[in-house]
Amino acid sequence: MALYALGDLHLAYGVHKPMDVFGGRWEGYQEKLRDGLSVLQEGDTLVIPGDFCWALDLEQARADFAFLHGFPGRKLLVKGNHDYWWNTAAKFSRFCQDNGFDDLHLLHNTCYFYGELALCGTRGWFFEEEQEGSHDEKVFRRELIRLEASLKAAGNHEKYCFLHYPPRYRGYTCPEILALLQQYDVKLCCYGHLHGDSHKLALEGFSGSTEFRLVAADFVNFRPVKLAE
Repeated sequence: MALYALGDLHLAYGVHKPMDVFGGRWEGYQEKLRDGLSVLQEGDTLVIPGDFCWALDLEQARADFAFLHGFPGRKLLVKGNHDYWWNTAAKFSRFCQDNGFDDLHLLHNTCYFYGELALCGTRGWFFEEEQEGSHDEKVFRRELIRLEASLKAAGNHEKYCFLHYPPRYRGYTCPEILALLQQYDVKLCCYGHLHGDSHKLALEGFSGSTEFRLVAADFVNFRPVKLAE
């Protein structure tokens, strides 16, 4: 039994928008993911911190979810900025029930447990939203509320947090999110979103008592990162 994380799969089995067009590490990435995810076994948990696939709705995402369902273990999905298929938890639950995807769950406004570890998370926020002139204070505050709700649901358990957007990287921090991670004594924060040349901006390792790790698929060679046994 093991706990893994792997973000930014960007699957495209239901739409014609594969990442191979970017070349480099992304060339043949869906087969790389198939090989990487083969490490999963029954009893494992995989957390996907955002940008699971390019589908625009749940029906379009069916083939991508079927791909993920084909591997053993429980899968927890966090929302990313390209997860346009994302809908309410109730609609997602019904969709999974109708399609037999009983191993897929949304990590959203709550937490899940892996042994004594509490798995928390939300999408988060990113400064580029402000640069593009689309900063929405209400959306940002809502993300803070969701993150705190998830952390509170963990109680006194040791907490691992999964965000799509990095709360810190070279030249930028999100003080409000970092304050919550500190307040709730989060031991590990995994994030995605950074690709290609942006990898060099990633800040990994400890900041205070929290360890930060980038788990975007192209950064970790499309193989799940083991976080715990």
